[in-house]
Amino acid sequence: MADVAALEERRIMVAVDESEESIHALRWCLANVLSSTGNGGAASDTLILVYVRPPPPVYSALDGAGYLFSEEVTASIDKYSRDLADSVTEKAHKICKEFSNIKVEVKVAVGDARDVICEMVEKMGADILVMGSHGYGFIKRALLGSVSDYCARNAKCPVLIVKRPVE
Repeated sequence: MADVAALEERRIMVAVDESEESIHALRWCLANVLSSTGNGGAASDTLILVYVRPPPPVYSALDGAGYLFSEEVTASIDKYSRDLADSVTEKAHKICKEFSNIKVEVKVAVGDARDVICEMVEKMGADILVMGSHGYGFIKRALLGSVSDYCARNAKCPVLIVKRPVE
């Protein structure tokens, strides 16, 4: 019976960013994972939306070309990053409102997305991590690294990677 209770109290984490792939993964999760209970998700399901902001840039007083960076410039970059995080999480939260019986938590963190997402899985006690895939080819994945590949190997819970259909 403990397994039945565990299924009713799921903590589903979805990593979101400004990409269409992450929004597709969120919609897919809502339609296929949360709706799998037959009633659009159990009343005690918690959907955790995680957005990771890149760390603020660290500049020396002069950049390579000899330009001086002022505090206003770095503050402007940080404000843009915060506004983008607010915009993405607000959009994702609106999508979730179609499922009124699901609790939604929004977490915004700063750092390397790969590490932060895996840390948040543990910290929040996620039962599953859902994320989109940008569909990079082998070369691009090898050069840039893939957040979804890293999380699939390192997260302490099952990871569901949702591919966006080719249009």
